[in-house]
Amino acid sequence: MTLLEPADVPIAGIPAYIVALIILTLALCFFAFVMYRRIDLLRRGMPDPRFSDIGERIKLALVYGFGQYRQPRYLGAGVLHILLFAGFMILSLRSLTLIGLGFSPDFHLPLLTGSAAFAYEVLKDYVVLMVLAVCIICIVRRAVFTPARYDHPGGKGHGSEAYVILGLVSALMITDMVFDGSALKQNGAQGHALFFPAASIGALFMPEKGSQALNYLHIGGYWAHILVFFGLLNFLPISKHFHVITAIPNVFFSNLNKGAIKPVECGVDDWMELPECGVGHFERFTWKHILDFYSCADCGRCSDNCPATTVGRTLSPKMISIKARDFAYEHYPIFGAEKDRSKIQFTGDVVTGDEIWACTTCGACEAECPILIEYIDKIVDMRRYLIDQGDVPQSLQKPMQQIKKKGNAYGGSKAKRAAWTKDLEGVEVRELKKGEAADLLFFVDSCGSFDPRIQEISKSFARILTASGSDFGILGADETDSGNEIRRLGEEGLFEQVCQKNIAAFLERDFKEIVTFDPHAFNTIRNDYPEKFPIVHASQLMARLVRNGRLSFTGDYVQGKVVTYHDPCYLGRHNGIYEDPRFVLGRIPGIRLREMERSRSRSFCCSGGGLLLWYENEQERERMGEVRVKMASEVGAEIVVTACPFCLINLEDAIKTTGNEGKMEVVDLVELVDRSLGTHARE
Repeated sequence: MTLLEPADVPIAGIPAYIVALIILTLALCFFAFVMYRRIDLLRRGMPDPRFSDIGERIKLALVYGFGQYRQPRYLGAGVLHILLFAGFMILSLRSLTLIGLGFSPDFHLPLLTGSAAFAYEVLKDYVVLMVLAVCIICIVRRAVFTPARYDHPGGKGHGSEAYVILGLVSALMITDMVFDGSALKQNGAQGHALFFPAASIGALFMPEKGSQALNYLHIGGYWAHILVFFGLLNFLPISKHFHVITAIPNVFFSNLNKGAIKPVECGVDDWMELPECGVGHFERFTWKHILDFYSCADCGRCSDNCPATTVGRTLSPKMISIKARDFAYEHYPIFGAEKDRSKIQFTGDVVTGDEIWACTTCGACEAECPILIEYIDKIVDMRRYLIDQGDVPQSLQKPMQQIKKKGNAYGGSKAKRAAWTKDLEGVEVRELKKGEAADLLFFVDSCGSFDPRIQEISKSFARILTASGSDFGILGADETDSGNEIRRLGEEGLFEQVCQKNIAAFLERDFKEIVTFDPHAFNTIRNDYPEKFPIVHASQLMARLVRNGRLSFTGDYVQGKVVTYHDPCYLGRHNGIYEDPRFVLGRIPGIRLREMERSRSRSFCCSGGGLLLWYENEQERERMGEVRVKMASEVGAEIVVTACPFCLINLEDAIKTTGNEGKMEVVDLVELVDRSLGTHARE
């Protein structure tokens, strides 16, 4: 008996090509309708310009989308995902071929003929086995060794959907093995196992060659495969696995302005005229942020790296995406009328105030997400709404009021901003007046001007600039708080005030570069200010001075001590500065530098972001700074070096509360350089 092909066998008396056409038409129409409904919600979102720098976006899509660049950060799960993704890409040609075989037994894709077709069939067969093996491993892993990051605190779980998807993908592979295995059995399976392993395994379970049962399995395997394929395709956009479709577009449209905060509403000049500041209702999110919600893979990597989650705060970045997606699916259904949302306040009811204020904006979640989902802009937008409604944590109200009244959170007088310069021996710090010039404008910011501990860093930096022969000056009384923290806390109006005051002061002086040792000031002047000025962080400047031979060090202070470096969030993750601080450290003789397990883009936030030093959170089991000090202790660190004044304050306090006082000290990189200068080395 000759083996019949699917296109030659009628189904219930209906020609196969008619059946194939009906299935194809119904499946594509349903898919198109579902996608239309999903895209319609994107159209309701706020504007978000994401079509600039197409070349850079294509690169991102190739590297992070198709290249799966971040997947190996979780090696085991990452490799499995890469294999599954690669398998889907390779087998997509197979799926198209099988659809065509329902219309004609001679169908083939262009160029897939002769030796090219044979080579692809061999590759395809190995990939089928690989994908099936990956699915089995993933099912066992989820069922037996469920990672904690898959949990859904404060929301509905979607774990069962993963089993549905893995089951459907496995069914696709098995039906492919049945279809090809029956053909191989009919044609003789001997000697083909090397080239067609999947089909050969399928052939082992087939009935005798030439039997009617073999024909039934061949035809049945084909139609089962087609139905499973279109079932999977249409299940994706109504499940949490919508990311299979949206992930690469989401990467393509990702944020190119790292470190910056989006405006209140894109394309609006006067945001104060808007009926709502920030995001209180779901449709106030931008279309790209709604696409983020669609694209969440529920992998939990963001929450696994979130310091707020780690210490027990209510925030779980993953759950913001999941709760928002659940809200969208429930209130904007595919079928039927939309549900009444008038009594539901998204910010406050769906995502709570405790979650929103728990975020340190450290960016760990965004740095870990394999499909570049954004969280900080969403958090800030929701904070804007809370502040607009007068819902501000009590502990943050006073420092905000101080900035509004005196230009700094410490309550210090503007006239005393330069008071720290008075007891500097042998160092002259010029206070630049309007119209005066200097090569470097040293932006001290509020902490360096008024906090007694951080004033020591200001003095150290002044000594370094003097020792290197740099021409520098400060703004003194004309300087205002940089505004990085108040913008990220959602106080947009206050940010605009301090920002414009500093811009005016900058424009009234003549300088080549701004330099600051505070990464928060560096970030906001560089990324948030509407007027752009050349600015460097102190670590960058010191690295340049070392390279130019204008700074050299002794190793007296660090000799024999184990040193570790803590990457500040706003220097590292937000601005990509990792190497310059390490270069400077590496030039200090005798230094024994050891990296903590969580370093560079995976550095662990100490929670010391500006005004958050004032924020009182009663939810956490332990403080983030204490967790970080324990990490430093694990590598035997005697000196923890950081490049952020707020990190310094938090880590010094954590050393005391963890019982490490006398065993470990924290110094700023600027202080360490000052203490390592030949003329300034001291105990």
